[in-house]
Amino acid sequence: MLDPSSSEEESDGIVEEESKEAMAPQAGSRISPSRTSESSGGLAPSSSSRSSARPTSPSPSAASEEKEDLEKMQREEEDRKKKLQLYVFVMRCVAYPFNAKQPTDMARRQQKITKQQLQQTKDRFQAFLNGDTQIVADEAFINAVQSFNEVFLKSDRVAKMVQSGGFSANDFREVFKRHIEKRVRSLPEIDGLSKETVLSSWMAKFDTIYRGDEDPRKAQQRMTASAASELILSKDQLYEMFQNILGIKKFEHQLLYQACQLDNLDEQAAQIRRELDGRLQMADQIARGGKFPKFVSKEMEAMFIEELKSSVNQLMANLESMPVSKGGEFKLQKLKRGHNTSIIDMGQEDENTLSKSDVVLSFTLEVVIMEVVGLKSLAPNRIVYCTMEVEGGEKLQTDQAEASKPTWGTQGDFTTTHPLPGVKVKLFTESTGVLALEDKELGRVVLHPTPNSPKQSELHKMTVTKACPDQDLRIKLAIRMDKPQNMKHCGYLWAFGKNVWKRWKKRFFVLVQVSQYTFAMCSYREKKSEPQELLQLDGYTVDYSDPQPGLDGGRAFFNAVKEGDTVIFASDDEQDRILWVQAMYRATGQSHKPVPPTQVQKLNSKGGASAQMDAPISQFYADRAQKHGMDEFISANPCSFDHASLFEMVQRLTLDHRLNDTFCCLGWFSPGQVFVLDEYCARNGVRGCHRHLCYLRDLLERAESGAIIDPTLLHYSFAFCASHVHGNRPDGLSTVKVDEKERFEDIKERLRVILENQIVNFRYCFPFGRPEGALKATLSLLERVLMKDIATPVPPEEVKGVIRKCLEQAAQLNYERIKEYATIEVEKGQKDQKDPENVGRLVTPAKKLEETIRLAELVIEVLQQNQEHHAEAAVTSSGDQSAFAWWTDLMVEHAENFLALYAIDMDAALEIQSPESWDSFPLFQLLNDFLRTDYHLCNGKFHKHLQDLYAPLVVRYVDLMESSIAQSIHKGFERESWEPVKSLTSNLPNVNLPNVNLQIPKVPNLPVPVAGLSVNLPQMPSFSTPSWMAAIYDSDNGSGTSEDLFWKLEALQTFIRDLHWPEEEFAKHLESRIQLMSSNMIENCVKRTRMAFESKLTKSSKSTDFRISPTLCTMFNVMVDAKDQSAKLCAMEMGQEKQYHTQIDELIEESVKDMIQFLVAKFVVILESVLAKISRYDEGTLFSSFLSFTVKAASKYVDVPKPGMDVADGYVTFVRHSQDILRDKVNEEVYIERLFDQWYTATMNLLGTWLTERMEQQLHVYQLKILIRITKKKYRDFRLQGVLDSTLNSKMYDTVRNRLTIEEATASVREGGMQGISMKDSDEEDEDDD
Repeated sequence: MLDPSSSEEESDGIVEEESKEAMAPQAGSRISPSRTSESSGGLAPSSSSRSSARPTSPSPSAASEEKEDLEKMQREEEDRKKKLQLYVFVMRCVAYPFNAKQPTDMARRQQKITKQQLQQTKDRFQAFLNGDTQIVADEAFINAVQSFNEVFLKSDRVAKMVQSGGFSANDFREVFKRHIEKRVRSLPEIDGLSKETVLSSWMAKFDTIYRGDEDPRKAQQRMTASAASELILSKDQLYEMFQNILGIKKFEHQLLYQACQLDNLDEQAAQIRRELDGRLQMADQIARGGKFPKFVSKEMEAMFIEELKSSVNQLMANLESMPVSKGGEFKLQKLKRGHNTSIIDMGQEDENTLSKSDVVLSFTLEVVIMEVVGLKSLAPNRIVYCTMEVEGGEKLQTDQAEASKPTWGTQGDFTTTHPLPGVKVKLFTESTGVLALEDKELGRVVLHPTPNSPKQSELHKMTVTKACPDQDLRIKLAIRMDKPQNMKHCGYLWAFGKNVWKRWKKRFFVLVQVSQYTFAMCSYREKKSEPQELLQLDGYTVDYSDPQPGLDGGRAFFNAVKEGDTVIFASDDEQDRILWVQAMYRATGQSHKPVPPTQVQKLNSKGGASAQMDAPISQFYADRAQKHGMDEFISANPCSFDHASLFEMVQRLTLDHRLNDTFCCLGWFSPGQVFVLDEYCARNGVRGCHRHLCYLRDLLERAESGAIIDPTLLHYSFAFCASHVHGNRPDGLSTVKVDEKERFEDIKERLRVILENQIVNFRYCFPFGRPEGALKATLSLLERVLMKDIATPVPPEEVKGVIRKCLEQAAQLNYERIKEYATIEVEKGQKDQKDPENVGRLVTPAKKLEETIRLAELVIEVLQQNQEHHAEAAVTSSGDQSAFAWWTDLMVEHAENFLALYAIDMDAALEIQSPESWDSFPLFQLLNDFLRTDYHLCNGKFHKHLQDLYAPLVVRYVDLMESSIAQSIHKGFERESWEPVKSLTSNLPNVNLPNVNLQIPKVPNLPVPVAGLSVNLPQMPSFSTPSWMAAIYDSDNGSGTSEDLFWKLEALQTFIRDLHWPEEEFAKHLESRIQLMSSNMIENCVKRTRMAFESKLTKSSKSTDFRISPTLCTMFNVMVDAKDQSAKLCAMEMGQEKQYHTQIDELIEESVKDMIQFLVAKFVVILESVLAKISRYDEGTLFSSFLSFTVKAASKYVDVPKPGMDVADGYVTFVRHSQDILRDKVNEEVYIERLFDQWYTATMNLLGTWLTERMEQQLHVYQLKILIRITKKKYRDFRLQGVLDSTLNSKMYDTVRNRLTIEEATASVREGGMQGISMKDSDEEDEDDD
């Protein structure tokens, strides 16, 4: 934009070049106003010339097209002219505002997100998820970003809102922050790391991902610059903005700017005064002519005139409060307005007459003395200096200088009230005489400067004294006299009037502004502060005039005319006359604009062309504007225009410009735009109601076309219009036009429809709760729209009913949308199949159930988003929701309606499921897990329907499971091999097992069909616990049947528990039912195991060849597992009596006790068999004597093995092997210890009894050796197995030990002795044992 202060040559060159470009006769180009003004019709001659060049009889279509093109060009030209005229009015508002300021308290608007930026953001977050960035993050943050990316960034609702310009980067950040807050709160506590620290860290990482590789400093600088332009704009920025808004070219702006003298604040103030005077005259014309607008009441016509005048008076008061010049310190005097008799009575004229004392001027003078020239008579070393003074003021002195070089450069500052002050400068030299009292004056000069005097230094001839022989003495000095703020012009004029200046004489005149509406033409004499005479310019009209005969002096004439008085003025040149006329034209406030003569009169022989060059620069710009056809826009009377329609146009174009800029404005104007529009309305009398009605209409049109408009903004304008229409005078206007009321009712209805539609589409109009607070503001606005008037509030039930109806439609709409989305997903999945056409036709029950579950997930997602982003719409920032306390209830109803629609599809999908299929339970768990945690939906209508639907299914499933498990127990134990599960699974083939979660299967499979039931259940093997079930059930040493039983019982109980049945009574019934069933099943298993254990032992060997088989250990382990499972499956929780657990625990203990007794009895029987063998060596028996003789005889010839040691070694091996097997295979240490205690005690008792029976007999040496070996090994082995010393060293052991020790002592003196076998412990024996 060209600076208004640039040189004339530069601006002229630019304008000429651009004007040629603009006026070139190109096809489709705009026609300049000058061409249209030269001839009537403007375009008619050119069209006729074109038509004459064509062949005769053109086709009708060609003629109609030519006519349409011509009409289009005419419309474009009219629109261009309208915009140019409108731009002139806007420029004046920007150049000299006196009503409005740029607001600084408006909410700061963020930069909007574009579609390209959205895609860039998606790419950056996807790159982070793919691991392509250097950002270090934990799994929890990655999951949060993954969810944010899938749910928010990829949402169609977000893309649509970005396209509408309703999303900013701050919105993205706030949504993510709200998204992660719940996640962070749910994280486990970590010592030294607070949740706030985690949240801050996550947000910092989010900012890093969002910013990408962009330099944060550049982004910050760009944001700062944009924020500054958003807050306040300079005048040049405002000009440029409205050039873009109205489509004005740069050269057109330059022409208008210079021609309108927008940089001349006095001209702008005068223009305002003329406009206000014209508005007062227009009000008088309306009052006289009776051409009033149509009001709702006839009495408003008189009020309308008063309102017009009152508004003008207010503007006058605002104008009077302005300083003379922007930024000036001097304030004008506040005088009553008396420039127009239409509002001031003639009787008040004396009160408004100025006196000489009312005119006060204050001048600042700067006197700079440079040097003295021509000082030759003084000796070079003589001291000289100068003094300066303004008559009537203080005297100042320069520094001293030598006569050979009399230069100073000293400045003196003075203030005076004299428009023609006398400045006296004297030159002195120091006196050399002894008796001299004063220095000697050499010369002086007296000057009378004016504000128009040259500011540069000049040489002035001094008047020398008699004592100075230098007659050609001159002094070089500069005098700068500043013009005060209230002096508008000054200079010498010839003047003659009827009441003042009655003699034609040249005087010094000053045009003084006393207030914004009071100017005076004052004549001054030299050295006088008060004017000699003055003329108050109120009511005068100034214009150019012809030379008056008989008046000698002056070349260029003009006059000031008032009824009954004429004052004639004349200046010495044409330029001075034009400047005086322009200044007085601004001062009088007249509507008539004086136009200088087109050809300057030749006042003397030296006139002619040189006089034309004397015209001021403002006249040059005016002529140039006229040349380009702009004069009609500049000189147009603002009062003759319909500013209501013009403002409607500029506001609409400004709104379009605002919505298309880079800010997420939501319909709010920028501070600069608000300032210009406010100033335009105040200056041109645009009614506030009309302004807001047009604004509402424009906003509603944009909202209907998809733009995001802030409901708070709509509320503000609607409230203003409602207050006005109902007579509440928001802007001081009591009159209400019929047109305003009708338009208001129409807009009210449109607004109601749009608001209801937004509530119906709340998920899409306010996605993820954005814009923040918009839904709450929409509810508040709808409540306001439903009010009949501003005083009577609408009943809450009525508002609630309207919104309830909207939310019912919203439920239908939202469900249809997610159903369409689910359908698209299904179709997309079908396309991925090998034969999509075939797959599409086969809708199996399983596929239908899968689609229903997916739809349930979408339903839950929608309800969760509603709860998170929309349910709290009525709650204020302080937590108060009293205004919309019913909103939560309506959202609950909306959710129930939404679920009711889903229930229809859910019921249809469940009806076609097979009665023996249990695949629908995950659907119940999915829905129930969500509903039971929602305070409002738990046990609601849909939730109860869901329970009613699944309760029979659960009961039937439990019944079938109970019967099938009982049957599987019966058949399983009949075929049971009692091999441990571990050995079985180790031999299973290596197959690919399914990838299951660390949770039990939702629904355990039913085994073989149960007799008496009509369901067709799939066949199931007796063993059904593969290795991947280890995470579910840890034990793997039981039998196949028991493991299968315990897994099924635990799976069934976990399944029932995971159902989280919401109805407490039915849940307790299910729990009790499962516990009772588990107790019965475990009891049956325990009894079967005990019986099998007893049977197994009965059939086993009774000699030392007997080995503890793995099957016996498995049976023990079954008991262990049964005990463990009974604690989990049969115990009642919450402090209730553990009746089932107590009963089954007692049964297990009794059974284990019996099994231990059976096994101990078996060990006793085996020992008895050993003792029976050595009983043959009892003393006194024939068999004993025979054996002894045979051994002795044979020992003479060969080495005979020690008789009986193989029996002892066999028994010891048996004991040790049995101990190892039991210790290794049985999982319960307590049972093992109990078994070993009883085993040791029983066998030791048996030995004691056997020895007691032979108390009177001496033991055979072979018997003694065997018993010593068995006793010592038994004692040592059981001690190593952990049997307590109290048990080991029992009385029976002491008895046995003592007897054997005595027998050993007796046998040692016999022939052959004990051969190293003794009851004493020895290392050698230990080595043998090893």
